Amino acid sequence: MENRIAGMTKKQWIEAFPLLNEIIDTKEILWKNPDYRAESHSSTLSKADIEDAAERLERFSSYIAKVFPETAESAGLIESPLITIPKMQKVMEDNYHIKFKNPLLLKCDSHLPISGSIKARGGIYEVLKHAEELAMEHGYISVTDDYSIFDNPKFKELFSNYRISVGSTGNLGLSIGIMSAQLGFQVSVHMSADAKQWKKDLLRSKGVHVVEYQSDFSNAVSEGRKQAEADPACHFIDDEDSKDLFLGYSVAAARLKKQLKSMNITIDREHPLFVYLPCGVGGGPGGITFGLHSEFGENVHCIFAEPTNAPSFLLGQMTGLQDKISVQDFGISNKTEADGLAVGRTSSFVGKEIGHLVKACYTIEDARLYSFLRDLSDTENILLEPSALAGFYGPIKLMKDTENLQVKIHNAYHLIWATGGNMVPPEVQDSYYQKGAVNK
Repeated sequence: MENRIAGMTKKQWIEAFPLLNEIIDTKEILWKNPDYRAESHSSTLSKADIEDAAERLERFSSYIAKVFPETAESAGLIESPLITIPKMQKVMEDNYHIKFKNPLLLKCDSHLPISGSIKARGGIYEVLKHAEELAMEHGYISVTDDYSIFDNPKFKELFSNYRISVGSTGNLGLSIGIMSAQLGFQVSVHMSADAKQWKKDLLRSKGVHVVEYQSDFSNAVSEGRKQAEADPACHFIDDEDSKDLFLGYSVAAARLKKQLKSMNITIDREHPLFVYLPCGVGGGPGGITFGLHSEFGENVHCIFAEPTNAPSFLLGQMTGLQDKISVQDFGISNKTEADGLAVGRTSSFVGKEIGHLVKACYTIEDARLYSFLRDLSDTENILLEPSALAGFYGPIKLMKDTENLQVKIHNAYHLIWATGGNMVPPEVQDSYYQKGAVNK
């Protein structure tokens, strides 16, 4: 008898969701969310929660500026540039026979200070929040103090009695490991088989305990969670189920709004903003989506991008099963060069929180990631890691869609979220570039 997935055979699932046939065949597809902005959905979080997170990061800015000199110019603000990429835009227009009415925008979280990826938002935020809670519990700090005193040896002595643990494919581990070690915590990062060796080596050089697994992300998270539960002094940062991570990411939206204003870009009903977000377990793009909808309402449309071999968020949303279903259930490998997106099972928390705010999802082949990587390097001299290129296919997929998702897409501003890359070692980055030549 054929194996059953959540009570149905594979054939029954395909009959219920015909697009599954192409997903199982690992074809590049575009799925439009039929539940988009359904009024029956509501969030457990609010804009006040985002503002609280923003205020906490502001309190820590003096400490961050002190211990991470690369943030001094921004006064301890961990933020990335928003730029236009006219040469890359021209290449995309020529190669794919499309035309952008407005400048194509790139949000360079690939160049965030400290850990060089989008994870510097959520990961660092949750570590700081935990440190603040412990310091207040022990009477070391109050919200009116200058938080640069966190660099005092007595704080490091306090935090050395506590542990922080996380499961990661790479970048979340980097952000949490670097910040936790700087504060003085003992820190363990449980790394899936997809994690790149250079990321493991960098963490170990910071004094982080790296635990390696031959299995995928979900198992690394599960094992990390299990070990942390046995240790009352250990705080486990749960990439599958953390409101703090989610809120750390969401702070990006208000800052982006200011950047758009400084570029004289107005987002309104006639000129909506389309945002293309690479998606792994869902926390990063989910938090940003929540923040963007809090700032722009119906004038923003978020689209998630996943590898053809790891479409976990798409499967969870399309079937409604969230984390109760995995890509492996349908014989999809979850093997991709986009290590940050190599997730077989999505976050139920994120899916339920913002699934109705995601306009569409699409999948992209690894070969196309490398092709975009080489083009971006050649045209704009911007180097990203493969997963960060997933957003580039989004505007192409949407512009070629005959229904145009029933919004004014041709008057829209298109913003691609680049999620990581500037900490990649030169020899590794060169190997990525060479693969782009093969896949042209």
